[in-house]
Amino acid sequence: MEHASAVATLDTRGTVTAWSEGARRLTGHAAEEAVGRDARELLAGDVPPEGLSGLSATVLLRHRDGSTVPAHVRALPLLGPAGTPQGWALTAGPPEPPTPPLTGETFQQASLSMSVHDVEQRYLQVNDMARRMLGLPPENLIGRRLSDVMEEIDANGTDFERHLRRVTETGRAARYETFTPTSSRLGEHAWTIEMWPVRDASDEVAAVAVAGFESTLQHRARERLALLNEAAAGIGTTLDVTRTAEELVGFLVPRFADFASVDLLDWVLGTEEPLTAVTGGVALRRVAHDSATEGVPRPSVHLGAADVYPPYSAPARALALGQVVLSGPGDPDFDRWMRVRNEQAPHNRTYRERVRSALAVPLKARGTTLGVAVAVRVAPREPYADDDLVLAEELASRAAVCVDNARRFARERATALVLQHSLLPRGLPGPAAIEVAHRYLPSASAAGIGGDWFDVIPLSGSRVALVVGDVVGHGIPSTATMGRLCTAVRTLADVDLPPDELLTHLDDLVTHLVAGDTGNEVAELGATCLYAVYDPVSRHLTAAAAGHPAPAVVLPDGTTRLLAMTAGPPLGVGGLPFEATETELPEGSVVALYTDGLVEDRDRDVDHATEELCRALTAPAASLDALCDTVLKAVLPEEPSDDVALLLARTRALGADQIRTWDIPPDPAHVADVRRSVNERLAAWGLEETAFVLELVVSELVTNAIRYGEPPIQLRLIRDGALICEVSDGSSTSPHLRRAHAYDEGGRGLLLVAQLTERWGSRQTTTGKTIWAELSLPAD
Repeated sequence: MEHASAVATLDTRGTVTAWSEGARRLTGHAAEEAVGRDARELLAGDVPPEGLSGLSATVLLRHRDGSTVPAHVRALPLLGPAGTPQGWALTAGPPEPPTPPLTGETFQQASLSMSVHDVEQRYLQVNDMARRMLGLPPENLIGRRLSDVMEEIDANGTDFERHLRRVTETGRAARYETFTPTSSRLGEHAWTIEMWPVRDASDEVAAVAVAGFESTLQHRARERLALLNEAAAGIGTTLDVTRTAEELVGFLVPRFADFASVDLLDWVLGTEEPLTAVTGGVALRRVAHDSATEGVPRPSVHLGAADVYPPYSAPARALALGQVVLSGPGDPDFDRWMRVRNEQAPHNRTYRERVRSALAVPLKARGTTLGVAVAVRVAPREPYADDDLVLAEELASRAAVCVDNARRFARERATALVLQHSLLPRGLPGPAAIEVAHRYLPSASAAGIGGDWFDVIPLSGSRVALVVGDVVGHGIPSTATMGRLCTAVRTLADVDLPPDELLTHLDDLVTHLVAGDTGNEVAELGATCLYAVYDPVSRHLTAAAAGHPAPAVVLPDGTTRLLAMTAGPPLGVGGLPFEATETELPEGSVVALYTDGLVEDRDRDVDHATEELCRALTAPAASLDALCDTVLKAVLPEEPSDDVALLLARTRALGADQIRTWDIPPDPAHVADVRRSVNERLAAWGLEETAFVLELVVSELVTNAIRYGEPPIQLRLIRDGALICEVSDGSSTSPHLRRAHAYDEGGRGLLLVAQLTERWGSRQTTTGKTIWAELSLPAD
């Protein structure tokens, strides 16, 4: 207690037991004069009751010279071992200054808007801030309700009065937020309102006190944050440039702007890359715009139309500077731009006169400028502030990335489509064995173009191969893989391998590709393939599949079924066999080969979709081409999630009068008889013009078979789209061309055959080999 001015101790009876030097200086009484005396003898007056209860009071002390000394005295109990008071320690110091009665001034001068209302919601008292906020003198408020003096606030004041009634009825405090619109007398502001009951002596609610403080900045910050959160999920929902621009405008209007537009550079809407930087006046194409008031303003630039912005205009300046440009009335460049706009589109002059400010925000992503977004506010809304620039930049940045993603997707999709169409067959050959029609529908999903393909490959002997394949996955990698597999199938088909052997070689090829290229797209994506060969002579269809759906077959009587076959593993698995299925088809049967995108989807049952496919194939159609459209319309959903390839083939059969077969004894002496028989057949077919050439070809092939082959030897002539000569023998040794030397007696036969025919080749059979050659038929 050294810091105290004066210290004394009392016992429980109030007798002074100790007296400090500070007490002597304060009262003039020495310690020997004060100790032992009753403390009340040293007081010049009684202690106030509140001082006794609070152990603190300002009192008058009796000085030794007879005068009085004011002092502020505090008492502290001195506790004994049992915790009971054994005395008191008193400290005295200068008296505390009196507290002025400023309760009314505190209420009146508070920085918050404060008011008091009776139980009927009428004003009893308002402070200066509330009066200034409402813009009315106290005499116009006292005794009246808020709705009587300001109809435009809080939906005619009903929300404010509703909370007043609730506080009056429940006796519980309330807190809520409200927002005054731009059209109100207060302007566009947010408020936080506190209400609490004021009780009388009987503890009844006699009035309600109200305090309100402006929370516009906090409200706008929350609004901006909410807008950014919504934008993160709502802008860029599709990989479509125009749709993304529309979503950005939808977020800006009406919450952030009264009018907004998005204009893009022309190259963004195509598949090209930018050629030059944006400088000076710039031509932009309007892709999206919207207004808070329908029809106002009327668009000066229509959607899809291009407009040239002069260098001083806000959009051109934003693109040139690469940053947000805030402009408005009073800005020379803005006023100049508005004058030009008024000349170009005078119908919007009235609207432009109401413009408070405009923001032009460049759309930039990955260092590339794509276009500009413009946001406009008109009276009575407040002009844009610095915080609005930050929000606009953030929204535009997110939208620009989405636009750039959509642009890149469109470019990759276009590249994949060009690549895929270059690899798919154009103008499929029309072999006499079948009539074909096809459809290919690229996926419109965000995943991109897939790796579906199909092909029709003419084979020897009027046979034809039908191929459908699918590289699982999307984008350029799957398209490139599709091209490699499509080329490999054509190469293997040229060797004339049976379907199961061809798939085995194709599987080996894929396995080698994977092994030789770490991370190859085939290993990551996988591939399936169906390879079928139709022979119009025997009317047999032989098919094998590598993880691919079985084809559907429609017989001439309308019966539809899936071809019963064993689907082998997808390509690249390796080590597992492929099995070929052979079936005889009546002439006029329709075979449908397709990729899984036709019948498989996340929301569809595969079996049900396959049944729909079989039903659709039996629908009446004017042509095979029309049947393709019927099938796609009946089976596909509105938005397929995968590529779809469909190949329809209607079978034909060669009649007995188009084929002639001879068994040939292995004796060179019979070659002359063979030539004579061939000439007779050609005469019967009316093909005497080809007799000389075919006689040479038959002589060479039959002689080679007798000399180098093994029995049985057979000659077959087929008259189809071309005149086909086939010589079969029991030897598996394949012939090959070679250049004969000057004095060689042989070695020129196959070279002669190659020169005289359109094409020739050999194929292995189950009993040996067949050498074939084709000659063009003479024009009618």
